[in-house]
Amino acid sequence: MSARISASLVVNDSGEIACMSCGHALGPSGQPWKNAATLSKTPLQGAAGEPYSNAANVLLRKFYCPSCATLLDSESALEEDPFLNDVVHI
Repeated sequence: MSARISASLVVNDSGEIACMSCGHALGPSGQPWKNAATLSKTPLQGAAGEPYSNAANVLLRKFYCPSCATLLDSESALEEDPFLNDVVHI
């Protein structure tokens, strides 16, 4: 029986974090999974008009399932910032 851990991720019966849409495994529970996802980076500068006009260094990172392209998570960060890893223990 899998355990849902977010809107798009589950921990499967094998103890791996997996895409809820297709079941693609991204790594073991208790370990960061974002390195196994497909990453898209978009600069936020000017993306939403005036509020982001000074956001030259800020990116919107989107993490997709490498198997079915479901959006798994997103975060805003500076280019040099490490991923905001949510480590899940089930």
